[in-house]
Amino acid sequence: MIDNTWPLAVFDLDGTLADSSHRQRFLDRRPRDWDAFFAAAPADPPLAEGVALCREAAGDCEVVYLTGRPERCREDTLAWLAEQGLPDGALHMRRNDDRRPARVTKLQILRGLGRGREIRMLVDDDELVCDAAEQAGFRVVRARWTAPSEALKDAQEREGRT
Repeated sequence: MIDNTWPLAVFDLDGTLADSSHRQRFLDRRPRDWDAFFAAAPADPPLAEGVALCREAAGDCEVVYLTGRPERCREDTLAWLAEQGLPDGALHMRRNDDRRPARVTKLQILRGLGRGREIRMLVDDDELVCDAAEQAGFRVVRARWTAPSEALKDAQEREGRT
């Protein structure tokens, strides 16, 4: 039984737990096809390194998921997490109308989570999110087990989409 005295292990989804590379083609075109990008998310293969780290962290931490995906993707995202056998945990998502950079939205949520709770680690593949979290004093594990996508990086920073 997990209680609220346990430290938190915070995991990103795309590029950390979920291999979103098959969806990148929707971001390479102009205009970007965000509906198709998110509609394809349920088909994401799991990333073995991230999944293993998440399961390991669940042994002595409460797992929390922090994603730049919009709230409208909640049902698909929860189903994907369950299908992968990942630990139960709160899912924090971007508001549908929130277009701020991922480094801003995620850090705001991370700070809120850290009020009164130890955050043992944030695991994320976005270098700008990782840099901001480290500068704010959080321990970061950089998910470098997939090749970064320039289109996704641009979308996270400039368009506030994921």
